[in-house]
Parts: sequence; structure tokens; C-alpha cells
Amino acid sequence: MVFQFLIAGGAILMLLLGWIAVQKVARAFARRHPEFGAYREAGAGCGTGKCACASVDHCRKRDVEH
Repeated sequence: MVFQFLIAGGAILMLLLGWIAVQKVARAFARRHPEFGAYREAGAGCGTGKCACASVDHCRKRDVEH
């Protein structure tokens, strides 16, 4: 039982570390190849509905209307 718990915890940790490595590689690729545009974080930026874009005023107006 404890061994399975350690295996599951280790697997989750490895997945998280793997995702961090993927993000690091993607950022490095974006720096080396600016012709493809800026690196965008998942879930951020315009169009996500989270008001993370540069036009914060637009988000404030939308929040007031609702």
C-alpha cells in the first residue's frame, strides 16, 4: 500500500517536472525563432476570457456590464 502511494507520488512529480521541461524548451525555441511570434503561456493572453491580455481596460468594462 505504501509502495503504491510512493509510486503514484513519484509519477505525479515526474509529470510535473516533465511539463516544466517542455515549457523551458518551448521558450528557448521561441527566443531562437522570433519569426514564429512570441511564446504564449497556456491559458493566458487575449481570447481566453481571463482578461490576461494587454487591454485591461476592455476587461474592466466587460466586468462592469455583467
